[in-house]
Amino acid sequence: MAVLSSLRRTPSALLTNPVLFVPVLVVMLFQVPQLALQSINPFLSSIVSLGFSLVFIAVMPFFQGGLIGMADEALNGQTSLQTFIDDGKSNYVSILVAYLALMAINFAVGMIAFFVAIFGGVFLFQSGGLQSANTAGLAVIGVIVAIVLFIYLLLIFFVQFYGQAIVLDDLDVVDGFKRSISVVRHHLVSTLGYSLIGAVIGGLAGIVFGAASIIMSPQSTTAFYLPEPSLPIIAGMGLVVLVGGTLFGGFFAVYSVSFYRAITQ
Repeated sequence: MAVLSSLRRTPSALLTNPVLFVPVLVVMLFQVPQLALQSINPFLSSIVSLGFSLVFIAVMPFFQGGLIGMADEALNGQTSLQTFIDDGKSNYVSILVAYLALMAINFAVGMIAFFVAIFGGVFLFQSGGLQSANTAGLAVIGVIVAIVLFIYLLLIFFVQFYGQAIVLDDLDVVDGFKRSISVVRHHLVSTLGYSLIGAVIGGLAGIVFGAASIIMSPQSTTAFYLPEPSLPIIAGMGLVVLVGGTLFGGFFAVYSVSFYRAITQ
């Protein structure tokens, strides 16, 4: 099965090519200070986070293309940072356009959710609160939210391999999306298994990062009656996030490429 074979191949590729963790480590080194800063000045942390988010929009396509190229090479034997640079540069424009297209979809879904929330709030207010609200009206709002969420998740599920298609199959943006949809459509069960494993691993990473954020946030420590974050605690949690994020990023990069290769060869 493609999912299990990809999982088996991933650790050996990483052990043979630890250099693959380097680009992920660099990205994490920019992320961790933002997390630490929120324990000192939450407002400044928000400003810095917004600034880095804008920078990452421009940088992430290069990072994604380079990491996919390194992962593919690592699965064949040896890779290097030169591969990261070369594949990042050669696929930058295509992945950037695809990345912006997905961001536009995310924005559209967010706007729909916003207006549904506003409409729902007005509806509840006019109905005299949740207990007095019309059941049919609440059901309609719930159905709309469920349909929009389902369509969004279905779209992400089918186009999730656009980066691999662009880098590994040397396709443009449109053909990259088409290739991803076609591959997933012909391997629905395997892709579902792959996605579930990715969700579990990502969920575990999210729990670690979320716990670190709570521990390092003054507002959270007050709300949960936790001790104020001291310098050793901040340093320790920062190290956990740095190491955990680097390991997760490197592992998932190789795993995703290994799986894509397994279902396309």
